[in-house]
Amino acid sequence: MQVQHYLKLSVVVALVTIALKMAAWHWTGSVSLFSDAMESLVNLAGALFGLGMVTIARRPPDEDHPFGHHKAEYFSSAFEGALILVAALGIAWTAIDRLRTPQPLDSLDIGLALSLISTVINGVLASAMLKASREHRSIALEADARHLFTDVWTSVGVVIGLLGVRFTGWTWLDPLLALLVALNILREAVHLMWRSTGGLMDQALSSEDQQAIHAVLQRFTGPDLRFDHVATRMAGQRRYVDLHLHVPAPWTLGRAAALRGEVEQALMQALPGLRASIQLLPVNAETRFDELERTPTTPVSESTSSDASPTTPRMQEPADKSQALGPSTGA
Repeated sequence: MQVQHYLKLSVVVALVTIALKMAAWHWTGSVSLFSDAMESLVNLAGALFGLGMVTIARRPPDEDHPFGHHKAEYFSSAFEGALILVAALGIAWTAIDRLRTPQPLDSLDIGLALSLISTVINGVLASAMLKASREHRSIALEADARHLFTDVWTSVGVVIGLLGVRFTGWTWLDPLLALLVALNILREAVHLMWRSTGGLMDQALSSEDQQAIHAVLQRFTGPDLRFDHVATRMAGQRRYVDLHLHVPAPWTLGRAAALRGEVEQALMQALPGLRASIQLLPVNAETRFDELERTPTTPVSESTSSDASPTTPRMQEPADKSQALGPSTGA
């Protein structure tokens, strides 16, 4: 199944669990069951928004977005995190009000049965979605799966709490449990929003992915070949690496390009779907941008010799030119 299919299934499951949990709340009047139902409403909104963002992310590059639309998935994760945050605040408000005025609960057996059924449905779907999110590297799918897992644990806690109310008669356990539910989903909201922020800021690939890239480059590194300026980033399901490949200056362009193709192929075999951008340079040479970064500039003073324009900045010559133009630290 593709990411979109899982999110469509999540929408259907959210509608089913909302119906079950609202019925459980209607039968019992439990504020913790009500909070559980509200979280399922958030699940529905998150799944719908995630489906829309994944659809946008799959669009091909266009004139306005030449690098594609892959980062749209991060908006889904951030949106779902914001929804969870709002739900947590609403649940906490309702729970505090019920703590002030406790109310007896009715028909707990029916409410508990309906809650358990919805919990099993969410648990099965969440497990399948989380596994698929790793295969497809989809943060939108991961966000929805983790939210469903939060819903599962919330429902388990609600059931345990209501059993405690049934056997002890302590009605204050119900709103207290709802407060704990609010704190739990608030934690999940912060986690999702933090993940989406990292993606929008071009977060580097995982340490495992970077180690795989380093292992490939080590296979090609030799006395006359080296790599540097290795930079990685993620954009939704896409993974990218940019780097410099330094080859001997006497090499022909065709020979250097053939080697670059071999390196690119090896990187894609190590990390399927990786997009590699490899710039060719002679050994002991850097790009002009790197030279300017390493060499500070100072304005020419009025005491400068007459052959230099007093209004034109001049590059400050380093004491050791080989240091300015030499190789940078390898990846």
